[in-house]
Amino acid sequence: MPSTLEGQITMEKTPSYFVTNSAPKRIHSMARDIKLIIVVLAFKNRTLGLIDASWSALRIGIYALHLETWLQYFPLAQMHFVSGERLITDPAGELGRVQDFLGLKRIVTDKHFYFNKTKGFPCLKKPEDSSTPRCLGKSKGRTHPSIDPDVICRLHKFYKPFNMMFYQMTGQNFEWELEGQQ
Repeated sequence: MPSTLEGQITMEKTPSYFVTNSAPKRIHSMARDIKLIIVVLAFKNRTLGLIDASWSALRIGIYALHLETWLQYFPLAQMHFVSGERLITDPAGELGRVQDFLGLKRIVTDKHFYFNKTKGFPCLKKPEDSSTPRCLGKSKGRTHPSIDPDVICRLHKFYKPFNMMFYQMTGQNFEWELEGQQ
């Protein structure tokens, strides 16, 4: 981790932390008072991106299982769960909740974003000190393969009890059971 001056917040982003069994213990031994921000997605949005990986991709999406491990080291109050779907449809709203969780003044608002039709994602507008806007990398916003609706239905049934458990554990309903999400 880089050094942090008083009044600064250091952030580190690694997508695999939440699903790596050894990560909670290691992170806890490094910084017990750390605040954790975890981005979660409906299985359809998550698994299709991993379709060419091994089917351990199914286990990655059992968020309740991973959360149980993290709760052995950190209280839920130190965790904030970001809806990956809302991060795309309402980035300012989701980031507003992140700013609140971190105890920051809400500075990032709708005026900082535009929707990039090519990528299919919101991007940050051009910062004053830059000549170009900031957008997700080439690996994001790509077209996913078409999946048989029967497979989608089976995945939905597989994840549903785990999603319900996750909602109960976090006190948040990500509404993945609504049509169009799963």
